[in-house]
Amino acid sequence: MIDGLKPYPKMKDSGVPWLGEVPAHWETRPLKRWVRMNRDVLPEATSPEYEFRYLDIGSVGTGVLTARPQRLRFAAAPSRARRVVSDGDTIVSTVRTYLNAVYFVEGNSDELVCSTGFAVLTPTAGTVPKFVSYLCQSRAFTDRVTADSVGIAYPAIAETRLAAFHVAIPPLPEQTAIVRFLDYMDRRIRRYIRAKQKLIKLLEEQKQAIIHRAVTRGLDPNVRLKPSGVEWLGDVPEHWEVRRAKHLFREVDHRTTTGTEVLLSLRMRRGLVPHADVSTVPITSQALIGFKKIAVGQVVMNRMRAAIGMFGIASEPGLVSPDYAVLEPLVTLDPHYFLRLFGTPAAGTIFRVESKGLGTGSSGFMRLYTDRFGTIKMPVPPAREQQQIVEGIVERTLEIERTTERVNREMRLLREFRTRLIADVVTGKLDVREAAARLPQEAEDVEPLDEAEAEGDAEQSDAGDGDGVPEEVET
Repeated sequence: MIDGLKPYPKMKDSGVPWLGEVPAHWETRPLKRWVRMNRDVLPEATSPEYEFRYLDIGSVGTGVLTARPQRLRFAAAPSRARRVVSDGDTIVSTVRTYLNAVYFVEGNSDELVCSTGFAVLTPTAGTVPKFVSYLCQSRAFTDRVTADSVGIAYPAIAETRLAAFHVAIPPLPEQTAIVRFLDYMDRRIRRYIRAKQKLIKLLEEQKQAIIHRAVTRGLDPNVRLKPSGVEWLGDVPEHWEVRRAKHLFREVDHRTTTGTEVLLSLRMRRGLVPHADVSTVPITSQALIGFKKIAVGQVVMNRMRAAIGMFGIASEPGLVSPDYAVLEPLVTLDPHYFLRLFGTPAAGTIFRVESKGLGTGSSGFMRLYTDRFGTIKMPVPPAREQQQIVEGIVERTLEIERTTERVNREMRLLREFRTRLIADVVTGKLDVREAAARLPQEAEDVEPLDEAEAEGDAEQSDAGDGDGVPEEVET
């Protein structure tokens, strides 16, 4: 179907440099002359007990949700949680614009509120609502938003500037055809992605089973076992010790007075890496004063996300967030063995039990403080065996890692294809009218697409927690 698509027979200069040529019969006009820039907000007189579902900038990707809306009470909601949205609206981020956050609100807008950092585009008569969303998702549009944003650490675009963007608008029947075609293709792409996500989940479960057995039983299947006396561990090899974490690690707290050291970023799958390797957002030395120093071989723990395995080992000296705990070994041990142990679901369960605070889910506002971490009993193989276990895990999970990377790469290519296809169609580079007319009628998906997982491959998940830099510094 894609191979048979052709360009429009007649094109014209749009008069807009970033649009270039568009089909001769399309109209070009400012965004504000096509859709309504909706500024409706919850009034300050709203009842403190009023509950709504809230979408922040970080919950939205390009055309998908990366996290489900939070349910909040008005009294406890941040001041930016005010902008009201309705079915058919498209929301476009005007802050942190490098995120390219664009989302079409469809079918479930009751009590839905988004951040005032979004512009809300409400379609007018003679407009197909979802065409607005597809246009705003196109690479040409998002690149223009980014280019016209002001600020380095916190780039933003004025809503008036966004409203002045000139866009190319096809006739109403053609908008309908474009939406029909892109919806058809989007469903298929997302089904492929969903199937690949399920495969990755199975691979991850297989990998976790290998790791759990290795870090709690060792590599020898015939080793003699003994009761560990610890419920979450069960039996362990007879020659292993079981010791509390406070006898293995101590917390150290050395702060920078200059902020000139390398800022390190903690990522779920990449570990502790230089901030510059994973972000284009610059951080000034002044903003880093008071951050914690970390030395080679020390372990860093994200207190709020310890339960999902957010630990890392420093391979170079640098700085980490002051909210993190820096742990230094007290005895001879292989920190990579303990990193593997800390990442198991069994360890995550006990970390969650020992965390204190308020919150739900895997982290919320729960924190694993060092005194509670120190009480947890852990298996301690001989130092040489710790190293052998780490090497054995690498060897036994190598094929799983290769397969996971291949599947993730396939998902990235599918998303890139989707992005390119939308851009080519909504800017008039490809004519889909005949293709749309030939499409079969389709029933709704039997299994609803989980939009909150649509960006959930390893690379996207890595982007989640970062280096704990406050939002006013890194956004």
